[in-house]
Amino acid sequence: MPSLSLSVQEEFLLVDRDSLDVVVEQPPALIQRLKDELGPRIRPEFLGAQIRTATAFHHDMEALYTEMVDLRRQLGCIADDFGLAPMAAGTHPFADWHRQRQTRDGQRHAMALELRDLSRRLLTCGMQVKVCIEDPDLRIDLMNQVAYFVPHILALSTSSPFWLSASTGLKSYRISAFSELPRTGLPDLFDSWADFEAHVAVLVKAGIVEDASRLWWDLRPSSRHPALEMRVADACTRVEDAWAIAGFYRVLLHYLYQLKLKNQRWRSYARMLISENRWRAQCYGTDAGLVDLASGQIRPYKQLFEELANMLADNAEALGCESALQGCRQILARGTSAQLQIGAFKAALTSGRSEHEAYQEVVRMLLGLTLAA
Repeated sequence: MPSLSLSVQEEFLLVDRDSLDVVVEQPPALIQRLKDELGPRIRPEFLGAQIRTATAFHHDMEALYTEMVDLRRQLGCIADDFGLAPMAAGTHPFADWHRQRQTRDGQRHAMALELRDLSRRLLTCGMQVKVCIEDPDLRIDLMNQVAYFVPHILALSTSSPFWLSASTGLKSYRISAFSELPRTGLPDLFDSWADFEAHVAVLVKAGIVEDASRLWWDLRPSSRHPALEMRVADACTRVEDAWAIAGFYRVLLHYLYQLKLKNQRWRSYARMLISENRWRAQCYGTDAGLVDLASGQIRPYKQLFEELANMLADNAEALGCESALQGCRQILARGTSAQLQIGAFKAALTSGRSEHEAYQEVVRMLLGLTLAA
């Protein structure tokens, strides 16, 4: 049986506490202090405003939550000494990507050469969840099946409705920005681990990629761990939401594995149909529902999630993830980060604030919620 231990990586934007805009470049002293105090659990990302935390692999969900909270707290305390604060959201409401500088890192410089000006537009933040599935063929089998639920995960996580001081009309504009890159979106279907490796080998032989880490799909086999990595989620503003969605993903994998033990599997659907639901999640979040592919009808997201939660109840209990599913219900009751941001923006305008002041109010809300736990 796979261990299903999990690790969560969260990306943040570093924001100047006075201007509420993102930094262009991290102070060298900040980078050094983060390295000294947090070691490999934190590292700069592609652009100067971005930073990433990574937990250890955990079997116990409470231990995972404790580490996630601790990482945010320590990052917040250290950043505060430099007049900065971490912000967890898929995009910043008014930051201008044209001003960003890339981090001075050899690997990222090579990526910048490949991606050209697209690399500077990646002023976005996501969350990645790695769940250990030690058998490589099982990893591929479960990747093929869990792709059906990518839209369900994305909808809960949406946190990027604004871009360049404009309302995009989307709940996850981050997905649009990220989709400009090659090798993104839903993964292809593969027959086995050998089949996956053979396809990657074609790109490696052609000199297009160094290894599978350059596949930026919504789901992918981790190139560093025997794990299946979920990458579709926007960065979650509240730590409890990030934790809940990570648990939801873990429970889905447990459910699919249990089906396999009964010689059953989740029904396979064409990627064009799953992509349509992915678009609906990107555009509407949890507001407008997803297509129930079995019936061909659009159904309210809350209804679909409640059916899923009931289906997954025994699996959640087996993993100690009952609270995670309840946390997803709380997201639906309270609103996603994208919904809260839009509400805060409209409320600020109604109170007489200018558009820029309204965007600043959104940032203040995001900063407060990022470190609230």
